[in-house]
Amino acid sequence: MKTINDYLSRTGFGAFHPKAVLFDMDGVLINSMPNHAVAWQRSMATFGIHMTAEDAYATEGARGIDTIRNMVKEQQGKTISLEEAQRMYDVKTRIFGELPTPELMPGAYTFMEKLHRDELSIAVVTGSGQRPLIHRLTTDFHPFVTEERITTAYDVKKGKPAPDPYLAGMAKCGTEPWETIVVENAPLGVRAGHAAKAFTIAVNTGPLAPEILWEAGADIVLPSMNDLCEGWDDFFHALH
Repeated sequence: MKTINDYLSRTGFGAFHPKAVLFDMDGVLINSMPNHAVAWQRSMATFGIHMTAEDAYATEGARGIDTIRNMVKEQQGKTISLEEAQRMYDVKTRIFGELPTPELMPGAYTFMEKLHRDELSIAVVTGSGQRPLIHRLTTDFHPFVTEERITTAYDVKKGKPAPDPYLAGMAKCGTEPWETIVVENAPLGVRAGHAAKAFTIAVNTGPLAPEILWEAGADIVLPSMNDLCEGWDDFFHALH
C-alpha cells in the first residue's frame, strides 16, 4: 500500500503495526467546533480581542491559554500570565456551556466499535480543558473511552502542534509511534501527530481546504468520520 510505504519512508520505521488509535475530540468525536467559534468570538470581544471563526478553526487543537496569550500579544502588545489567560479562558468555557449541546460526530461511535472488535486501544488527546466535554467522552463513548486514556491541555506543558500531547497519549496506551494512528481534523493537530511520527489521518469536518491538512503532514485526508469508519475494514485488513 503506497500510503503505508510513504509513511515508513518518511519515518524510517521498519514496519507499521497499529495497536492504538488516538482521537482528537473537537471536530472529530464531537461536532463542537461551530459552538467553539461562537464562544471564542464572544468571550474574546469582552477583553477587546478580535477573533474570527476562521481564527478559531486555525488555532484548534492548541491549548486555549496559549491561543489567548498569543492573541493578546499580537493585538495588544503585552504578555499576560498563565493565570490571567486562564481567567479569560474560563469566560470562554462559560459561554460555550450556555450554547446548545453539540451532537456526536456521525460515524465516530461506530468506528470505535470496529476498533474494539479489532482489539485496538482507544484514547483521546485534546487541547481542550473543558470538564463538561471531557465528561461527555466517558459517557457518550462508554465503554470505549475511559478517564485514564484521556490527555488534556493540562497534562502537557507544550500543546499542539508540538508532539508532546500525542507522545503522552502513546505513553498512556503503551504504544510506540509505529503502533499508533492519530485521527485529527485541524492543521495544528495534524502537525502534532506528524511530529510524533504517528500515522496521521485527517478528517476534514470543518471549512478548511483539504490541501491545508495535506500540507500539515497528514498521511491520509478524508471528508468525514463516516468515510473513515466505512473504509476502515479494507484499510486494516490490507495491513495483515
